Amino acid sequence: MQSTTIIYLLKTNIENMMQYGFGAMRLPQKDETDFTSIDEEEFEKMVETYMDSGYSHFDTAYPYHDGASEKMIRKYVVEKYPRDSFTLANKMPSFELQRQEDLDDIFNLQLERCGVDYFDYYMLHNVSTWTLDALRKFNAYDHLVNLKREGKAKHIGISLHDNAEILEEVLKEMPEIEFVLLQINYLDWENESVQSRECYEIARKYGKDIMIMEPMKGGTLAELPEDISEKFKQQNPDISIPGWALKFCLDLDGVITVLSGTSNLEQLEDNLNTMKHAKPLDDDERELIAEAVEEINQISTIPCTQCNYCINECPQKIPIPTFFELYNIEKRLPSNGWSPQQGLYRTYAMKTAEASDCTACGACIEKCPQHLDIPEYMEDIVELFHNEFY
Repeated sequence: MQSTTIIYLLKTNIENMMQYGFGAMRLPQKDETDFTSIDEEEFEKMVETYMDSGYSHFDTAYPYHDGASEKMIRKYVVEKYPRDSFTLANKMPSFELQRQEDLDDIFNLQLERCGVDYFDYYMLHNVSTWTLDALRKFNAYDHLVNLKREGKAKHIGISLHDNAEILEEVLKEMPEIEFVLLQINYLDWENESVQSRECYEIARKYGKDIMIMEPMKGGTLAELPEDISEKFKQQNPDISIPGWALKFCLDLDGVITVLSGTSNLEQLEDNLNTMKHAKPLDDDERELIAEAVEEINQISTIPCTQCNYCINECPQKIPIPTFFELYNIEKRLPSNGWSPQQGLYRTYAMKTAEASDCTACGACIEKCPQHLDIPEYMEDIVELFHNEFY
């Protein structure tokens, strides 16, 4: 599953230069059930490869890996390279705000964790219907503007997990926002729930720079069914399956960054190679992507992006994204009888909790950027995996 972020700057109102970036949302782990168990040796190799390739932009956030992401950035980026040799992006967790003082306390903790005096790019994280009340109550937007005036945030923006109507409302309310981080990929482009195209068009309407997250939809577009993958390979054998997802995003006007996750050196190198040789899509390629979307949508899968926001909300500590990932693999690559996915389900269930332990409390739903009915999907997990063992 891909997780470290590659960023490609096409054209920008912010800085007239080309950037590539490396994010730290889903870093390589030694223990998949422990988000803080970063494989530091692998991560260090990835950072070195990235920097040696001439790139210099890093992206992290307060909740990533339960705070370990920011600390790893400090250890393997900030403490190893001159501050003026890289740029760093971070985010204020809208969903963590409980009181006015949290804005300063969290920001100062982020500076400390990362070992820096300022962030080059800083944004309000996960602006959505359910976080707007807290952002307004604690004047988070004014706080963001003040950080820029004080030089502690060179450029300010928001990340959004909601519909186009909310985005327009926020952009009217927060005119000094310079950029918007949106979930965009070829599978969500016309999705009525995610509204990638509509959000993209609103951002363009207001003249905001656009950063893209989830171009592979949490890894969904990195591993496709064999028949769809074969069509992509026949069209262009030199482009990897994840590479097609990146190409789609790079073809959009007004996009300054495309963030794609990688969790090991091999994935990082593949993305860097795609970025280096990326060319605009032609008509045949666009038609092929449209056909792939139609076929993928016919497969019954769970549209989870593996963001892990639901994990800490579950009182039963069910590894929700992991179970969803196993479910999706099994659905796309069905097996006759036993499968590796069934074995992995059992392994994770024994370490943490069964899908059947879900009490349908709903605490996870509010935190899900994809607005998934997670308890209902848990019933599907039980039907597919749990019953195989009981």
